[in-house]
Amino acid sequence: MKIIIVLLDGAGDRSCQIFGNRTPLQAADTPNLNRLAALGGSGLFHASRIGQCLPSETAHYLLFGYDLGDFPGRGLLEAVGYGTPFNDGDVLSLAHLSGVDFRGQTPLLTVARKRIEENEVEISSLYAAVKPVQLHGIDFHLHRTDHNDAILVMSGDVSPYVSDSDPMIPGYPMARIKPLFGNPEPEKAVKTARALNAYLSYCHGVLSERQLRLGKDAVNGRRANFLATQRCGRRIVQRPFEELWGLRGMLIASGAIYGGLAHELGLMFNRQEDSPDPGLDLRKRIRIALADSAHEFFHVHTKVPDEAAHKGDPFLKKTVLSKLDRGLDELVNAVKTRDDLIVAVTADHSTPCESTLIHSGEPVPVTVVGGRARRDSVEIFDEIEASKGCVGSLRGRELMLLLLNYADQSVLAGHRLGSRQKTHFPGRYEAFTGNGSI
Repeated sequence: MKIIIVLLDGAGDRSCQIFGNRTPLQAADTPNLNRLAALGGSGLFHASRIGQCLPSETAHYLLFGYDLGDFPGRGLLEAVGYGTPFNDGDVLSLAHLSGVDFRGQTPLLTVARKRIEENEVEISSLYAAVKPVQLHGIDFHLHRTDHNDAILVMSGDVSPYVSDSDPMIPGYPMARIKPLFGNPEPEKAVKTARALNAYLSYCHGVLSERQLRLGKDAVNGRRANFLATQRCGRRIVQRPFEELWGLRGMLIASGAIYGGLAHELGLMFNRQEDSPDPGLDLRKRIRIALADSAHEFFHVHTKVPDEAAHKGDPFLKKTVLSKLDRGLDELVNAVKTRDDLIVAVTADHSTPCESTLIHSGEPVPVTVVGGRARRDSVEIFDEIEASKGCVGSLRGRELMLLLLNYADQSVLAGHRLGSRQKTHFPGRYEAFTGNGSI
């Protein structure tokens, strides 16, 4: 049996007055999503707790059935996805240039990550000006990964248990780095926080001087003059996905963060670039999953709804959801004609078009189709109709458990073959030999 999850990143939303108090998903033209809903059972999904606002990487990690206490941090995942050089003991932080306006001694964020005005030559020059440096016994290396994205590698006696400097919302002050309360390595965290604060001051000085050399006005936050950091992480060895679920898996996506996640969990990463046609992109990714015979689990991802929502445009989000729906036609036909497919369609979180929140905590719709999966009377795929379905309300790893169950690969709880309790019936275990030895 083949399991396919199609994940429409950030597809959930809130009611929009402009759509008559419907969500963009409700307002979109989605005949294929509706056909899938009519063929299976629907419900609501949240990767953690309803109301909790999750970033994509955390939502995916929890969806795949892992415990939050073992999450290695987005900094680590992006470093792996981009091929940033580091050692296992290093701490990795997301970093990007921002603009600040000082009010007294307090820097207020005025130009966030995606709003800086510098062109490619200028921004490259700014990143190049920030040289590796050692402060308080900790080495800092800044590695640019994309237009205004970078990974900050911290080496030495370092800890990932430190706070962020980036408030992410313009008008708020940049935050002083603090050791996290109750962390397991307090001395290292204190040292790391002290050194990282010093590094940010160093970067501000370098960036401000470089802007002046470029002949740019670095005053009043109109130009990138500050390095923002967030979401530190360090490698934590993960239990392989195949060992956890008994499924050889493939993750099909475009973003480096998903390449990093796939690598750390032992999933094959099939990178597919985004084009101007999101429906065509999704159709291509689904074709890969349908045709592949070397894996049993496929996670087919698209970031487009999330990106549209972050632009604050409900009409754009409605449009891209309609376009993505066109890319589901072959999946609908396949699940209707093949008896070897279990398909789930859902999102990782809600991304509101009209809010100061980055992501919001409402649950998202989920539909499960194929095999002998239960069917209900729901015929529309959206946040409201899905709540009427037989799947109910799923949390975290419950989605994977349900899919494994419908694939008839679950193990009876308490039934142990081998030294470790498993969620799936083990394909291989040591047979009894009859000689009395262990």
